[in-house]
Amino acid sequence: MNAHDRKTHAVSTIFFAGGGTGGHLFPALAIAEHIRSSRPDAQCVFLCSQRPIDAQILSAAGVKFQPIPAQPFGVRPATLARFIWNWGGAIRDVRAAVARGRKATDSASAAMVAMGGFVAAPAAQAARAERMPLALINLDAVPGKANRWIARRATISLTAADGKCPRAWERIAPIVRASAISDRSPAECRTRLGLDPQAPTLLVTGGSQGAGSINGLMLAMLRDSSDALRGWQVIHQTGAGADPALEEAYRDATVPALVRPFFDSMGLAWRAAELAVSRCGAGAVAEAWANHTPCLFLPYPYHRDEHQRWNAQPLADCGGAVIERDHIEPQANLAHAGATLCKLLSDQSRVRAMAASLAELGPADGAKQAAERILGLLK
Repeated sequence: MNAHDRKTHAVSTIFFAGGGTGGHLFPALAIAEHIRSSRPDAQCVFLCSQRPIDAQILSAAGVKFQPIPAQPFGVRPATLARFIWNWGGAIRDVRAAVARGRKATDSASAAMVAMGGFVAAPAAQAARAERMPLALINLDAVPGKANRWIARRATISLTAADGKCPRAWERIAPIVRASAISDRSPAECRTRLGLDPQAPTLLVTGGSQGAGSINGLMLAMLRDSSDALRGWQVIHQTGAGADPALEEAYRDATVPALVRPFFDSMGLAWRAAELAVSRCGAGAVAEAWANHTPCLFLPYPYHRDEHQRWNAQPLADCGGAVIERDHIEPQANLAHAGATLCKLLSDQSRVRAMAASLAELGPADGAKQAAERILGLLK
């Protein structure tokens, strides 16, 4: 392409900043899918953390990404020191990535999309220095400190949750990546996963990194209350480094189970399941909503603002989910959340009614809405 062609065929670059967990990356990938569908010439570059999970997710997605040395903010001396020490370097790395991206594509315009969290904050500061339009995508019902800080600098602020978000933020639907939704029948999804196509199926997931207390609950249930799982089969995403005794416990209890640290295509898992036990990060809630999968939600127990509980509340309010406290200790969880799970496993008519309630919530098409608003920022 010669210089004249480049001028008449303007290329735009959109930088997505977020990472540390799949909860920030998967929604960004979903928005990027819609941007590329609408504007095939647009370049999408992902600015992520240096955690291995980010490289794993983004490499599998086949997208361009650049890790930056951003660190979470915290008041503990060591955490605060790491944050301060890396703040300037993270901003410089983002600005360098922006310069490289613009030069490589001869971009006529560019925008930064902050997906929330500790990676997004220095990226937002770099966008301000580069005089780039900045879009905040808030995913949680209770926005964190980073998002509230970014919103004061953002050109537009979009939120995929209501909860305690400022009224000035524009409300969009939940954001779900294409690979987390399947248009196949539940029986087809089970067959593709190597499971019995006719057997009722339970999905257990703590998110991309897993949840030790949820794994512990299932381990206690398999050892002490395995009769409740009789007739069911299980899809269990454990996260890396899970107790190897968990897979053995399924075998000992003669409960058919597909146990993996991570699933690249969660759409098959969500669609295959009649019921799920899950954390209620924004991504998991959106995926349950989109797939009409009833859930027993166990919010992350160490968040003071309980934002995961607020994330799941709309699904509980419509009758499509039950929220239980995560007591952390396996036997305590078995006595409370485990008892609720046993009731759900034994009452499939209630589970079907829960699924019907979720179907009435409307489409989870926030990724398309966000893509349209972001493209509107480009010159």
